[in-house]
Amino acid sequence: MDRLLRMSKEKFLQEMQQEVEQALGGIADAVNDAPDGQVINGSELKVRDLMAHLRTAAYQKALQMRIDSTESSFSPSAGHLGEAQAEQGPGRSDDADGKRAGGVAANAVARGGRGRRQPG
Repeated sequence: MDRLLRMSKEKFLQEMQQEVEQALGGIADAVNDAPDGQVINGSELKVRDLMAHLRTAAYQKALQMRIDSTESSFSPSAGHLGEAQAEQGPGRSDDADGKRAGGVAANAVARGGRGRRQPG
């Protein structure tokens, strides 16, 4: 995924409408509820917090929508799965005791980390 696709501006505006209205309503309430003669001091911090929340929510929503628009357009090719299997060759079946041909336990291979040997 080298390039992100563009999101729908109209859909973004539509999905953010409720949050914008809540923030603006909160700003109106903060200014109205501030004491007379102290409107700025009584509302400034509340307004700052409301706008910070709206800014964060809008930015996160925009980023997520752009990523989602790209991921929704991605369709893995069914042909690649078959090609990878063909390159690996036919699978080997395990013996009844859980060991593969050659005496290597199947569980030890499955549990082992990259570059670390597991006892067993």
